[in-house]
Amino acid sequence: MERATVRAPRSTPSFLVVEGVVVQSLDFESDDLAATEGFLNDAYTRVEIGNHSSHQVRTRIRREVLGSINFDRLDMGFDMGYDADPLGRVCLVTVNSGRIEANYHDHGPDTFTPGQTGLLTPHDLPYSGVIRTSRYDVTMFDPAILNRIATAEGGARVRVDGHRPVNPAAGQRLCRVITHLRLVAADPDAADSPLTVTTAADYLAATVLATMPTTAEREPNTTDRHDAHPHTVRRAIAYLESHLGDRVAITDVAAATFVTPRALQLAFRRHLDTTPLEYLQRMRLAAAHEQLRAALPGDGLTVAAVAFRWGFTHPGRFATAYRHAYGQPPKQTLNE
Repeated sequence: MERATVRAPRSTPSFLVVEGVVVQSLDFESDDLAATEGFLNDAYTRVEIGNHSSHQVRTRIRREVLGSINFDRLDMGFDMGYDADPLGRVCLVTVNSGRIEANYHDHGPDTFTPGQTGLLTPHDLPYSGVIRTSRYDVTMFDPAILNRIATAEGGARVRVDGHRPVNPAAGQRLCRVITHLRLVAADPDAADSPLTVTTAADYLAATVLATMPTTAEREPNTTDRHDAHPHTVRRAIAYLESHLGDRVAITDVAAATFVTPRALQLAFRRHLDTTPLEYLQRMRLAAAHEQLRAALPGDGLTVAAVAFRWGFTHPGRFATAYRHAYGQPPKQTLNE
């Protein structure tokens, strides 16, 4: 890991109080990897980073706050590898330049390129990947707001159940709402309105519920209820079985089974009491388990190779999930 220090970092906070709410903006700039890692640990969660390129480290992070929403604009002038603990917040990302290669703990890798918006990480799972010399925006808010909004609409406790919007139009809508709220946060006159501050998070959460795949238990429409039958589950399982080692999003499974993502989620909850992506993880673990058991002494097979073959990009997290499912580490199964 590179640790070259060229100049001291700069971090300038400023504060604004609206109706007793402290609104904090940040401006951080550094070309020191250790200082950047320290700032990311303070501003986000525990994270280890490294320079995966020959470029000198260059980091610029600016934050605007609107009520309980953080709007961060990050400029990473190098390829930053990261391995982080759960963030505890819904974290949306929009890439402006470069790309982000994200490894999702629940269903493998994906890459965000300029113009794309999605979920950088589930709020309750660790996350890792590489930021490839990228300028990008991050929008974060408390997942409890999703639960409150969904409950108000007749639903139950929810989480975002996929990292891509349900369709391109939904992605454009989500991006427009984030852009609008970012402009509000950057305008002192607009952000000074207590009504704006208190309703902004609800507006954003409602948009996420409408544009991203979630586990929201809102009342399905007639078509969704009709489509949530055992045949849908069987078609989805057949698709998952043939794509165990591939990148799979819930929208991919829904398209392959000719139903909406909500109908697919309803079918799995109704007939299997799980979600499609949780079922996929169990299938991947089972496939890895069988391959480890079938390995012969001296064939050179490794746990890391098996994990990667079945869509697990982080060997340590694969080992944790495997131990939870089978009561022993994968290396022990391989050596038996």
